[in-house]
Amino acid sequence: MLNNTLKYTLASLALSMSAFAQEAAEAGGEAAAQNTTAGFKEIIFGGGAVGIFIWVLILLCSLGMLAFIIDSVLILNREKILPAHLQDAVEDSLNDGDLESAIAACEETPSPLANILLAAFANIAEGYDVIQDSVSSAADLENEKILQRINYLNVFGQMGPMLGLLGTVSGMVGAFAGLANKTGAAKATFLANQISIALWTTVAGLLISIPALLGYTLARNAAIKITIETQSTVLDLIKKLKDAEVDDEEYEDEEYE
Repeated sequence: MLNNTLKYTLASLALSMSAFAQEAAEAGGEAAAQNTTAGFKEIIFGGGAVGIFIWVLILLCSLGMLAFIIDSVLILNREKILPAHLQDAVEDSLNDGDLESAIAACEETPSPLANILLAAFANIAEGYDVIQDSVSSAADLENEKILQRINYLNVFGQMGPMLGLLGTVSGMVGAFAGLANKTGAAKATFLANQISIALWTTVAGLLISIPALLGYTLARNAAIKITIETQSTVLDLIKKLKDAEVDDEEYEDEEYE
């Protein structure tokens, strides 16, 4: 719905600019000869208090987008989610049939892998099917924790164009309001200059939205992939304990016979 609103608004702006461009062309060569290019200062401060406020919001949005892109890279560090030394420690402990050492290793290395393993160990006496369910639930919980932070990138990706459109619309309002004191060629020149200033907020909003949504998509896919890999790793480790228990039971049966 927001995308449709943005399309309709930009289409209306395009029609308005087309009409006034035609008026400017009819006004003559003097208006065409004037330089209507706005400088940086005019772009930022030309919209008055409202325009400055919108630019501040756009700046904050861009800083937030950069911060959460960096945060996503950090939280998706493979060694933080799936520590290799923890896998080796738990595997060695389970091969020796030492469940307490495996639990101690998980408690000493807080991580999503450790949390999922602890959930599995807590249900070790309930059977393998229950362990699978607990591993699946714990993996979903860890995935949700990661996605909650990554989802902020999607928020900034949606906010950027909306702030840009707000700045453009408010700039257009100011541009049309200023036409009252202009006549002839000066009127079209003034309007063209104000419209060009107003459109810069839309440009800035899109420059925020594109990397934010791209980063969100890549980070989300990476989070899902590594969570599935973590879940698979846990089940592989638990199978070692299950196989060890089966071997012990077979050995006891043979000894009894």
